[in-house]
Amino acid sequence: MTDNLNVSYESNPNRARDHLANERTFLAWVRTGAAIVVFGFAIGRFSIALRQLTALQGHPVHRSGVSVWMGATSIVLGVLLVVGGLFRYRKTRERLDQGRFEPAGFVLDLVTALTVLFGLALAGYLIYIERSVG
Repeated sequence: MTDNLNVSYESNPNRARDHLANERTFLAWVRTGAAIVVFGFAIGRFSIALRQLTALQGHPVHRSGVSVWMGATSIVLGVLLVVGGLFRYRKTRERLDQGRFEPAGFVLDLVTALTVLFGLALAGYLIYIERSVG
């Protein structure tokens, strides 16, 4: 098996570099997914903390629950992003081994669209909260 790898690397000196780039890309997916998970947790936890603070001050507690759902959605999307990154990594590794790499298309469009939609939903929610509170 080692001989096959050596022959393969000798016939394509960029193969190791390509595989290392694929691994770095996967790690970027993991970092991004982890950041989105932490961000979602912060959104949900902040909402819970505000409700607790409001209750401690003796004010009536309003429970729309939107922040917790947005936080949970962000956590799920972050996890899905990591899983999607793993599938992309494995698919790219297989294609590199076969010598027929194809750049990502639809996956990047989907991640971009979901991120933009979620960001706009958060912005809309913040504007709604600001108008309803202030």
